[in-house]
Amino acid sequence: PRTGLYFFMPFINYLFMLLLCVLPSRGPPPVTRTEEANKVKSALLGVAVSVVISVGMVLFSVFVLHEYAAALFVGTPFLAGASSAFFLNRGGDAGRPRTFGVASLAVAISGGMLLLFALEGVMCLAMAFPLAWMVALVGAALGRMVALQTSAPVLPLTMVLLMLPLLGGAESLRTELPLREVATSVEIDAPPEQVWPHVIGFSELPPPPQWFFRLGIAYPQRARIEGAGVGAVRHCEFSTGPFVEPITRWEPPTRLSFDVTAQPRGMKELSPYNVVHAPHLDNYLQSRQGEFRLVALPGGRTRLEGSTWYEVAIFPQAYWTPWSDGLIHAIHVRVLEHIARLSTQQE
Repeated sequence: PRTGLYFFMPFINYLFMLLLCVLPSRGPPPVTRTEEANKVKSALLGVAVSVVISVGMVLFSVFVLHEYAAALFVGTPFLAGASSAFFLNRGGDAGRPRTFGVASLAVAISGGMLLLFALEGVMCLAMAFPLAWMVALVGAALGRMVALQTSAPVLPLTMVLLMLPLLGGAESLRTELPLREVATSVEIDAPPEQVWPHVIGFSELPPPPQWFFRLGIAYPQRARIEGAGVGAVRHCEFSTGPFVEPITRWEPPTRLSFDVTAQPRGMKELSPYNVVHAPHLDNYLQSRQGEFRLVALPGGRTRLEGSTWYEVAIFPQAYWTPWSDGLIHAIHVRVLEHIARLSTQQE
């Protein structure tokens, strides 16, 4: 059976490799044991400060401001990287490789702490890591420069530290979110009249082959409808629960439109704990509307188009929306291809 330690092994291996970046090396220039010990102590202090900043900002942004904003995903790793590099280099230049290694270690340990305290799961941490790591390296380059060249090095970092919560608070005043559309289509060797019954409701889908669905991303399993026509309610059941979809447009066999009035969590987080305290699992990606369009093609064929309109309240959206668009597209493909199989099997 998988124990809690099993889930932490990738982090332990990664932390071990990063720790090698800050341990004494055999190459030139030679340094005394005292100097090397001081560098290790400075590195550990920098990592500790960075972890406190990162975890503290997560708690403040998520549980006080109720925001997953750019201040959290960009400002926080930038300041964490700058802080780790500053403490490492304030007594003398530690070099870029070690500076970047310490900043990477700080990011990895911060993610491990969020996993340890059930504030995040493995999948979300994995998606956030590339952005956090790249921004932390930029911050580390600046932190090293500040430590080596500024006469009053603490002042700039202190100002940024004070500005970060203020920036998060300003972002929380945002009121409108853009409505995004993801559209997908397939061509089916059957006429629209034969496809339509499988659009309004379809039987059990096979288990998904995609690795990200198997690791916890919600995926559709079946659909059923109560009633017929405008006002009927369609239930699309996912691995985490049902979507409730009142029909707003019923035009057989060409168009089916619906609103989304209730939806389940977008994923079941991979974690050593049964419960993960991450609010973004509930309300930060909201499907608003959906639609199926059936277009008759020559030769008794059909182009089946599916669209989902949704809002995502996680920033910066330039980074996060490609993830959400891609996952919604994968869900569309799973449903549309299943409908195509059912339609072509009908006699």
